[in-house]
Amino acid sequence: MNATERGIREQFFLWNKLDMRGVKADPRIVTVVVGCGTSFHIADSIAASLNAHDVFSRAVAGNEWTCRPQDYVPPRIRPNILALSRSGESTETVAAAVESRNNGLYVTAFTCAESTSLERNADKTVVAETHSEEGIVMIASASLMLLMGLRYAGIPVATQTVAAAEALLTEADPHLRSLIEGRSHFVFLGAGTLYGIAREGALKLQEMSLSQTEAHHPLEYRHGPISLIDESSLVVFLYHPDTLEEESILAADLMAKGARVLGLGGPGTVSLSIGESADVRPLMVLPVLQLLGEYVARSRGLDTLTPRHLTKVVTIAH
Repeated sequence: MNATERGIREQFFLWNKLDMRGVKADPRIVTVVVGCGTSFHIADSIAASLNAHDVFSRAVAGNEWTCRPQDYVPPRIRPNILALSRSGESTETVAAAVESRNNGLYVTAFTCAESTSLERNADKTVVAETHSEEGIVMIASASLMLLMGLRYAGIPVATQTVAAAEALLTEADPHLRSLIEGRSHFVFLGAGTLYGIAREGALKLQEMSLSQTEAHHPLEYRHGPISLIDESSLVVFLYHPDTLEEESILAADLMAKGARVLGLGGPGTVSLSIGESADVRPLMVLPVLQLLGEYVARSRGLDTLTPRHLTKVVTIAH
């Protein structure tokens, strides 16, 4: 077991240690959730969760918010900013926080490091302890920032939910190797708060295993992308309980066309049930997607501790 896999399997106790220190969203004010890479995909899920809990929100990539905020939020609106960065040093996210404060906006930072540039440019910061062996690929830190976002939205994540997430990973584990065997086309489908997690699953698998991946809203998949489905495809279906019936029909269609389907919360070649509420499903499924990436990388002889062309902190010199 390498350090990546240990980080995936040992992250759950860190979830239980997280202390939000009373930080939560203000439902009276629009929230813009800013991040880059994994943090941007997590931001998308957090923004959807905020909207579902009566806090108008949207996710914006770091440099987009710095350079053209008016394309995402009308200038007359004065939002609060929630900035996500594992290291607290990502150039684009720090710049977004600096520009936001220069414009008189309130900035909250979620990070996994102490005494950072992001913290110095935020009005309030929540720091989570991440796994000591985490390398370039974001594993526990991604889950922790998502957990922060759910709690920021007012969603309770109890110890029994953490235990259920760990049990789901254990249940999924023995099926993953057979699901990926002979597969080279990977698709992630998720709706609502699960769409950002589908995107993160696709990114995780791409950077860990150098695979071609894609992510879509489930029913959008029929509108063109389904043309690529064949016997080389693995579809990871993150089922939303509100649309289980129609998503199940799509899954059956994909399997009939030759795809294998990992059904998290619904039917598939392998089907794993999720008893927890829709609010916490994004967090519960994320470790399974992380372990999937590790196994695909391993099947290709790749070391996830040294992913190609990537660094742990993306900094850009000006």
